[in-house]
Amino acid sequence: MSKIYETTVAGRKLSLEFGKVAELANGAVIVRYGDTVVLTTATASDKPRDGIDFFPLSVDYEERLYSVGKIPGSFMRREGRPSEKAILTSRVIDRPMRPLFPKDLRNDVAIVSTVLSVEQDNSPEFCAMIGSMKKVVMIEAGAKEIPDDVMYDAIMFAHEEIKKLCAFIQGIQDEIGKKTKFEYQSMEVDSTLYEDIKAFAIDLIKGALDTDDKNVREERLLVVYDKVFQNFAEKYPAEEYESQINEALYKLQKYVVRRWILDEGKRVDGRGLLDLRPLSAEVALLPRVHGSGLFSRGQTQVLTVATLAPLGETQTIDGLDEEEYKRYMHHYNFPSYSVGETRPSRGPGRREIGHGALAERSLEPVIPSEADFPYAIRLVSEVLSSNGSTSQGSVCGSTLALMDAGVPISAPVAGISVGLITEGERFITMVDIQGLEDFFGDMDFKVAGTKNGITAIQMDLKIDGLTPEIIKTAITQTRDARYYILDEIMLPAISAPRAELSKYAPKIIDMTIPVDKIRDVIGSGGKIIQKIIADTGVKIDIEDDGRVLIAAVDLESGNKALKIIEGIVKDPQPGEIYDGKVVRIMDFGAFVEFVPGKDGLVHISKLDKTRVNKVEDIVNVGDDIKVEVIEIDKMGRINLRRVIEG
Repeated sequence: MSKIYETTVAGRKLSLEFGKVAELANGAVIVRYGDTVVLTTATASDKPRDGIDFFPLSVDYEERLYSVGKIPGSFMRREGRPSEKAILTSRVIDRPMRPLFPKDLRNDVAIVSTVLSVEQDNSPEFCAMIGSMKKVVMIEAGAKEIPDDVMYDAIMFAHEEIKKLCAFIQGIQDEIGKKTKFEYQSMEVDSTLYEDIKAFAIDLIKGALDTDDKNVREERLLVVYDKVFQNFAEKYPAEEYESQINEALYKLQKYVVRRWILDEGKRVDGRGLLDLRPLSAEVALLPRVHGSGLFSRGQTQVLTVATLAPLGETQTIDGLDEEEYKRYMHHYNFPSYSVGETRPSRGPGRREIGHGALAERSLEPVIPSEADFPYAIRLVSEVLSSNGSTSQGSVCGSTLALMDAGVPISAPVAGISVGLITEGERFITMVDIQGLEDFFGDMDFKVAGTKNGITAIQMDLKIDGLTPEIIKTAITQTRDARYYILDEIMLPAISAPRAELSKYAPKIIDMTIPVDKIRDVIGSGGKIIQKIIADTGVKIDIEDDGRVLIAAVDLESGNKALKIIEGIVKDPQPGEIYDGKVVRIMDFGAFVEFVPGKDGLVHISKLDKTRVNKVEDIVNVGDDIKVEVIEIDKMGRINLRRVIEG
């Protein structure tokens, strides 16, 4: 039998209904917030998956366009791959959920949230998420250069509201939660095997890890692994214990890294806890692109390329909300060679999409408005080398590329991350974590912003939550590092956006025409505008309010198109001279099109200074001639004369 529980959030009713649908799932709930409805289910496999050393959790946030009364725009007229927003929502649900599961669980677990109905005022993403009671388990924020203290207060305020929801959910669990909890086979490493390997290999592991070079570290570790397998070949044969030995060695590396930091304040590469790796910045690397920036932090290296295009090339969005177009786009690529691997490229995965979206959110507050800079903007960050914090490297590289492209951003943006090691109530944070510190640490707290304030935060967490003290410390440490990166590294490479765009970037001419003249410029079936484009080689976008954007690689072509459009929308006046083309011959004269879609008559008597017996003696269809407007009669007919040079 179904049961409904209700509470109020932001003055609106939130209801959770259990026991009505999806009975074969391990758990299912229908969440309603206003007219927004989301079905969330959770299912686990009976047995652990063989041969893996991680928790196989999958989270899918599935958008259904019927929820907003739309038919998908794809060729198949059905939903295809998840939208970028759906993928980001899945990641936001995944990250706080994953640390709450046992670390030795290897059963497949699938969480699926399906959006069934959407009321635009009530977020379906909210309906698909849950919180944690005591600590903050997830932060995902975008802001317009917010001061540190304001951001901290906002996080704390949000957590107080989340606690109310958690209490509501806990009450439901106390009443109808399953009394016999899910039982699983623990995949924890055998304690005897681990202690044996620890006694033999701990000093070898310390020696292998103690370097600032990732390649050297991995080469040393390969030697250690070989020695361990050889030493325990009889006691723990590889064919039976390989996965256990690998897990033990991973666990031992984690132990060493964490003890160094907690007991000695020592980092793997010898840095102090607040020290940054070697940094460098460079712009204008690629001659033909519109803008480029290379940012390096230790062995992490990101190249970002900026491309400018007419507004007609903005991205069309086929999603659940009311946003239909995206003018500024950021894409992030993470090829296998960046980590020294050889896997084939299969297009962007969830991680790539998530990192691209984070960089996009970080820079969005400083992107100039469409009115001030009428361009579509695409940034592509290519990760050339990865040893931690590539997403924040792409923020820095993107700022460099935008400035190199001449995009008038309001302020440069830099990004940095803070790591965390905890032991009970004790914690230690470290700035600018590299890959190993991310793998073996408890947090990757990423903050991007300008000298004026924070523009984005994203937190990946491996423990059950953060205390307010940890959050405040992380925000302060990233601010200081961000200022250093901006002042000492990025601004010396390029101090301000370039005054002029690349010669290869399109030049945009912005003009406005009367709304009632739009049809004249477009012409029947687009005939006139297509002719202008063909004759000048430009791109033209016309908006409903009469705004016209002409994009041309060279200003000469753009100005030519501008003059043509001005001629179309402007009523010709006597005395004005035009370059025209003869389009029709009559006995009494020649009709000349002097602007697209607009022609006038050159009477035979106006073709030359002397008497003309036959029109064809002077001009023929297709001839280019210069004409002057001499009269516009009461019926609006335009009379011209041929202008004779000299």
